[in-house]
Amino acid sequence: MRLLAGFRKAAPRNFMMREPPAWIGGPLIVATFVALCWLERRRPLRRETQRKLRRNLRNGAMAALSATAIRLTEKPLTAPLAALVERRRWGLVKRAGLPPWAEVAAAVVLLDYTLYVWHVLTHKVPFLWRFHQAHHVDLDLDASTAIRFHFAEMVLSVPWRLGQIVVVGASPFSLGLWQLLTLLEIFFHHSNVRLPFALERRLCRVIVTPRMHGIHHSTVHEETDSNWSTIFSWPDYVHGTLRLDVAQDAIDIGVLAYRDPDELELDDVLKMPLTADRPSWQLHEPKRLLEKSIPLPTSAREPGETPPSEPVP
Repeated sequence: MRLLAGFRKAAPRNFMMREPPAWIGGPLIVATFVALCWLERRRPLRRETQRKLRRNLRNGAMAALSATAIRLTEKPLTAPLAALVERRRWGLVKRAGLPPWAEVAAAVVLLDYTLYVWHVLTHKVPFLWRFHQAHHVDLDLDASTAIRFHFAEMVLSVPWRLGQIVVVGASPFSLGLWQLLTLLEIFFHHSNVRLPFALERRLCRVIVTPRMHGIHHSTVHEETDSNWSTIFSWPDYVHGTLRLDVAQDAIDIGVLAYRDPDELELDDVLKMPLTADRPSWQLHEPKRLLEKSIPLPTSAREPGETPPSEPVP
């Protein structure tokens, strides 16, 4: 009877040792990306400045390199570490003695918050910015930008991810769920989808939205240094890094020093961290740019949308 009682007590936690099933996560990721791409064509938030097919192929190639880097360097370390954390009961959420469902929720929130901290570091630490800049130099912003990261940045983030797992106390299930939600959310908030203004005004109080993250991808340094949250928007509220006062038609997407599309081909972006450092937020105009202009993204405001001087959204 004592053995049976012990089994009943342990059984509810068995799922914590398993990641969310791939047969759910995989189709959900694909369906979300396809749906957002369709909505981007039907209700674009910003006018695109580059040919979509060529740009998507470039972003897709970068995503494939990043996925390979994650598979080779991160996954072999994070999976066994999360299992060890669950067995040894390490981390903040384990010490809290929460029921399984509350532990998963707390782990997701804390993993999301520590990713906010990492995101700030990728902007503030010059060495990390050299790699993260490859994500920001895209001259357009849509769902494909969500997976456009330099593969070396993924490798550099591995020690931080291991620290997240240990400090938070993330089980394999919590870690897998957080990674799934993170991917779905970055697809959403990078997307070029014009949501009804009233809806987005409410959504951004809870999660990161396209208008909110669009400000983060501005060429204006002070605007880029805001809206660092990934899933939930509360870290920006708490740390005072929230910006909602810039309308989308007032935003130019990208990095000021890299406005020439000819400098942003796949090989250029991959070599960017190793090339001579260029002051990111100072306008760099090669001679050929003086003879042509680059169209900048604009979008019609949603009917009734407030001007930049008022809260948006």
